[in-house]
Amino acid sequence: MPGAGLILAIESSCDETAAAIVQRGSHTLSSIVASQISTHARYGGVVPELASREHLRAIVPVVRAALAQASITLADLDAIAVTSGPGLAGALLVGITYAKALAFATSLPLIAVNHLEGHIHAVLLNEHETELSKPQVSEARSFDKLRTGGHTHLYLARPTSGAWHYSLVGRTLDDAAGEAYDKVAKLLGLGYPGGPWIDALAKHGNPHAVPFAFSQIKTKLHLAGKAPRTKAAKTAPIANLDTHFLFSFSGIKTAVLRYVELHDLRPEAESRREALFTGPDAPARPTLEDALATCSQATLDLIASFQHAVIGDLMKKTFAAAEFLAARRILVTGGVAANRELRARFTAEATRRDLRVSFPTLALSTDNAAMIAAAAWPRFLNEEFAQSDLSADPSLALGA
Repeated sequence: MPGAGLILAIESSCDETAAAIVQRGSHTLSSIVASQISTHARYGGVVPELASREHLRAIVPVVRAALAQASITLADLDAIAVTSGPGLAGALLVGITYAKALAFATSLPLIAVNHLEGHIHAVLLNEHETELSKPQVSEARSFDKLRTGGHTHLYLARPTSGAWHYSLVGRTLDDAAGEAYDKVAKLLGLGYPGGPWIDALAKHGNPHAVPFAFSQIKTKLHLAGKAPRTKAAKTAPIANLDTHFLFSFSGIKTAVLRYVELHDLRPEAESRREALFTGPDAPARPTLEDALATCSQATLDLIASFQHAVIGDLMKKTFAAAEFLAARRILVTGGVAANRELRARFTAEATRRDLRVSFPTLALSTDNAAMIAAAAWPRFLNEEFAQSDLSADPSLALGA
C-alpha cells in the first residue's frame, strides 16, 4: 500500500507504551496501549527506572500488535513517528531508539513529535474520524484555537499553510493539575492514577463544604523574569507571560494536607489504603462501592471541594485567555480532559459565552500513539524529518 499516507507512531514518554497506525493524520487503523498502572500503583506514582524497564519489555510486542491490527507490514508504511519529549528521559529513549532502528532498517523517514502537540492533535484526530463526510477544511479550522490540558499549559494554536504554529499563553509554575490530583489521591489513601478516583467520588460530596481559593500569582522578583525550576517543559521566560494566565497547584495540595491533619483524617486515609490497595484482604480491583464504604462524609466533601476548586481555576484562566485573545474555540485535552465534571462545566461555560469547546474521546485523552501519528502528518507533508542524531529532550518546549 505504498503512498497511502500510513504512519507508524510510537509513544513512550511516561508510563504507557503505545503504537498506532494512522492514515493521513485522520483515520486510525490501529492503536495499541500497554499500561504500566499495576507496576506503579503500589508506589502511588510513576517510578522512572521501572517505567523504562517496562517500556523495554513492551515496545516490540506493542508495535507488532499495531501492525497486525492494521493488517499491514512495515513495507506498507510511508514514515515512522516518535515522541521526542517532553517526558521521562529513559522512557523517551526506549521509544526513540526503537523508532530510529526501524527507520534505518526500512529506509523510511523519521518524524519527531512533541508530546504536547500530540495532545492537541488528539482532538483534531477525533473530529476527523467523526466528520469524514465533511470537507477536510471546514469553517471550524479557520479559527484560532486556545488549547489547555496536558501539562497544564495554555497555547494559542494557528493552522497556517498546512502547518501548525503554537504560541505559549500560560502555564503552571509548579505541579500540573493532573499531578495535584495524583498527590491528593495518594494523601487520601486512594489508588493511582488519582484522577479517576477523585472524579468518581466527588459527586458524592458537597463541593462547597471546604472553601479552597487560589490567590493571584505575582512575578517573583528574585527570579528576574526567569522560569522557576520545575518538571514542566522549558518555556518562554515568565516575564513574557501574563500572570493572569499562570497556574499554581502546589498551594491547594498543601491546603488539603492541612485540612486532613486538622480534621484528623489521616488514620482514615491509612486504613483506606490498606483496605483497598495494600492490605492482604484488599480486593484485586477495588470498585467505587468499595471506596465509598471506606470514606467518611468529611472525606467526600473534601474531595468534591478540591475538584470543584481546581476545575474552577482552570476554567477562569482558560476563558479569560480566550476572551483576551479573541479565540473562537477551545480545545481541552490531556489526561484531565477525561474528567466528568470538567467536561460538563467547560461545556456549560462555553455555551454561555457562545464559544465552541472540544474534547478528545476518553481513549485519546490519556497518552497514546494515534495522536502522535496525527501530529506527524503535517510534518510529513512538509518533509520535516528528524536527523540521525535525534535524542530525547525531557524538557522539550512547544512553540514560542
